[in-house]
Amino acid sequence: MRRPHLPARLPLDPYVLALLATVGIAALLPARGPAATLADGASTAAVALLFFLYGARLSTREALDGLRHWRLHLTVLACTFMLFPLLGLAARVLVPGVLTQSLYGGLLFLCLVPSTVQSSIAFTSIARGNVPAAICAGSFSSLAGIVLTPLLAAGLLGGDAGGSSPDSLLKITLQLLLPFLLGQLLRRWVGGFLVRHKQVLGRVDRGSILLVVYAAFSAGVVAGIWHRVSLPQLAALMLVEAVLLAVMLLATWYGAARLGFGRADRIAIQFAGSKKSLAAGLPMASVLFGAHAALAVLPLMLFHQMQLMVCAVIARRRAGNPAPELAADRVADVSPAAGRPAPRSR
Repeated sequence: MRRPHLPARLPLDPYVLALLATVGIAALLPARGPAATLADGASTAAVALLFFLYGARLSTREALDGLRHWRLHLTVLACTFMLFPLLGLAARVLVPGVLTQSLYGGLLFLCLVPSTVQSSIAFTSIARGNVPAAICAGSFSSLAGIVLTPLLAAGLLGGDAGGSSPDSLLKITLQLLLPFLLGQLLRRWVGGFLVRHKQVLGRVDRGSILLVVYAAFSAGVVAGIWHRVSLPQLAALMLVEAVLLAVMLLATWYGAARLGFGRADRIAIQFAGSKKSLAAGLPMASVLFGAHAALAVLPLMLFHQMQLMVCAVIARRRAGNPAPELAADRVADVSPAAGRPAPRSR
């Protein structure tokens, strides 16, 4: 039996380390009084900036071109915003025996967050999948998540996510939707600048999210959240998340095969449909949960690192074990047919 091919070094995302360091700083030096007010205002501005940049970066033309592969994108959206939430609702049976109500709320929020873009593309490329499809699928998921994640959170989490009151809907509109639409409208004029300075703006993105995390965990520390979570409870949460990730990886891979997708498309569906975006989820949680955001984002932070490590193993294994038809293509490329090399099938 062929032994699984493991990468020499499992990826430990440096950004996750930065997030953990930010949580540690918030635990030791939480913002209080006027500093808390300042941190909260800066966090609000950072969330608006993040969603403005998301809107300004998303190419409307590329998104429309990607609609030609609509079956794949609908499959990814169904996994992200239907199957994931259904599994999250099913996990309700684990309360209170395995998960506390607060941790379950965070787990359910995790199931409502859109898919990733960058890491889905990277893993799809490593595994020799359909990279353009992964790009479009991640973009569509992020775009849909701006509307669907707050609506699903309001419906499924109720009061824990601010409910559906006029004040909460106005807050979501002003901090998420309006900046995103403004970015789309101004993309024609600012798009070139964003492309030229994408590395600098990437640091702005990550710095803004670190600020959001600091503000959220500072409020949590002041409210005494760490007295409500024990190490056994965290271990139970990680076990539940491992099962959730395994179910989604299996469902996306074998479900895509049952739907008739080829190997390259199945790879894109598996990586885009089984993952959750930390970059989108953290600022959304700060808007939806307010002072309770710290516990809400804890399951997402743990799931993010877990999905990176597991998907790295899967991507490298798929790269080293191509499908029979791909191996046949390689042979055909060097076999003469009618006096010339046989064309590569696509």
